[in-house]
Amino acid sequence: MAPIVKAAVIQLYPKPMQLEHNFNKAANFVRSAAAQGAELAVLPEYHLTGWVPKDPGFFGLCDQWETYLRKYRDLAKECGICIVPGTIAEVHRENEDAEDRLLNVCYFIDHEGNIAGRYVKKNLWGPEREHLTASGRDVHEVFDTPIGKVGLLICWDLAFPEAFRELIASGAKIIIIPTFWTHKDCNEAGLSLNPAAEALFLDSMLTARAFENTCAVVFANAGGPPGQGYIGLSQVTVPFVGPLAKLGGCAEGMSVVDIDMQILEDAEDNYKVRADIASEDWHYDYRHSKTKERL
Repeated sequence: MAPIVKAAVIQLYPKPMQLEHNFNKAANFVRSAAAQGAELAVLPEYHLTGWVPKDPGFFGLCDQWETYLRKYRDLAKECGICIVPGTIAEVHRENEDAEDRLLNVCYFIDHEGNIAGRYVKKNLWGPEREHLTASGRDVHEVFDTPIGKVGLLICWDLAFPEAFRELIASGAKIIIIPTFWTHKDCNEAGLSLNPAAEALFLDSMLTARAFENTCAVVFANAGGPPGQGYIGLSQVTVPFVGPLAKLGGCAEGMSVVDIDMQILEDAEDNYKVRADIASEDWHYDYRHSKTKERL
């Protein structure tokens, strides 16, 4: 029988510009998850700083990324738990003459404090493009971890099935997605039709991605005070079942769930998605581009 992975999704309010406050709150949740036997704890995107790139102090805070990465590595070793610390906004300098680059980075830290995986956000949401540097045409890597083969994506990557296909083609069974997604990400036209359009987007896509890729999706979104647009809906989703558990509403909280990896094997046995992709005559062997030659 395939193993069971106990995972914790942590839904936090990222208090803007308050790194130490946000870290301490996150660390308390991680310790609680470890005490409940969780092997993995996942935090939301931008959970340390919030997303306030136009604040004059934002880049200075992002310059502290190495300090907080070390804190999470120490926390993982202390608690004996794997941690995906949401995303950490990082300032990088190539040299003194080059402009600073701001990256949105997701790490997988194993239970001994080692970095088992690193991913830079590829598909930037519109307002991010003025500030962030994406990972461009870098391939989506799959990482060997204590809980199995893992792929990392971030927020708006959820909208691109190509990202999932690339990961499962390389063997990913669990795909982890830290997110900062709110109702305010919908335009006026969409909100006039459905004020909960973004919640519908998330619930629909998470279930669809789990089914169509025979994988488990671990999704940790930001939460926050009512009336500020936070969606929450952090969840762990698998094929056949849909959400194993879901944090309803926008409140902070944590859900610890058992992921029965046999479900993924049974789903693949039924749908044979991975088998089709691996076949020699697989027909979708190109990238969607008007300027690049098809491979």
